[in-house]
Amino acid sequence: MTGPAQPWHGVHVASALPFHDDLSVDFDAFAEHVRFLAAGGCDGVVPNGSLGEYQTLTDDERARVVETAVQAAPDGFGVMPGVAAYGALEARRWAEQAAAAGAGAVLLLPPNTYRAEREAVVAHYREVARTGLPVVAYNNPYDTKVDLTPELLAELFHEGLIVAVKEFSGDVRRAYRIAELAPGLDLLAGADDVLLELGLAGAVGWIAGYPNAIPHSTVELYRLATSGDGADLVRALPLYRDLHPLLRWDSRTEFVQAIKLSMDAAGRKGGACRPPRLALPAETAARITADTEALLAKGYR
Repeated sequence: MTGPAQPWHGVHVASALPFHDDLSVDFDAFAEHVRFLAAGGCDGVVPNGSLGEYQTLTDDERARVVETAVQAAPDGFGVMPGVAAYGALEARRWAEQAAAAGAGAVLLLPPNTYRAEREAVVAHYREVARTGLPVVAYNNPYDTKVDLTPELLAELFHEGLIVAVKEFSGDVRRAYRIAELAPGLDLLAGADDVLLELGLAGAVGWIAGYPNAIPHSTVELYRLATSGDGADLVRALPLYRDLHPLLRWDSRTEFVQAIKLSMDAAGRKGGACRPPRLALPAETAARITADTEALLAKGYR
């Protein structure tokens, strides 16, 4: 298969991680899932993101997840690991591990669990950029309490530290400010439920959750939302409306459980999460399952 123009363009799935019944990592099932996503039309995977429950993995597991993804990926299918860590030195080590495994880019949060000031954020990205792999910044001010504002992103971009940003603030107005301050910084949709809005605003990629369960239909939505063709946007809107009851779970605290549950409903191996994530309340689980089954019944895949 032929990949996108840059290894961070297109639909990169924040891949869920399957576990055995004893909650050890099922690496064989994960490798199969990577191949499934490639066959579903996705452009790559982002292992070791929050959806991949990286915070609960041992160092050996986390490294093997990246190696498994690279080995399972067909030609032209990208692997862009998350390299988030408490501090810059650890994040750089994970970026070096990703490079050694054969990854094409990395996704980097600001310092994790530390409310870093501007100077610390810039130093963090400088350290990881030293590895030589393209760095995609990840703005998630809800979890990190650090906001990569358009002004700060522009500073990182103009210093040559980042090539793109996964924008998860939910504020679609930022897309235009980012484009004004940092022309050439690629915008990637970072939350499933603002895909159409950010596609219209010029996103060239999507780091996505729900393709884990329904890749074909979500990839079609992305292509329509980002083509720049008005006729495609008209076609995208009803598709987006149908999918939105599921897509909005990507912006909620329970997104890992929700997406894994939809995977189960779609015949994939979603399964349980590691603690501290617990099973969803029965009423919530029933609603997600019913919404997923309703879409499958309409032919979404």
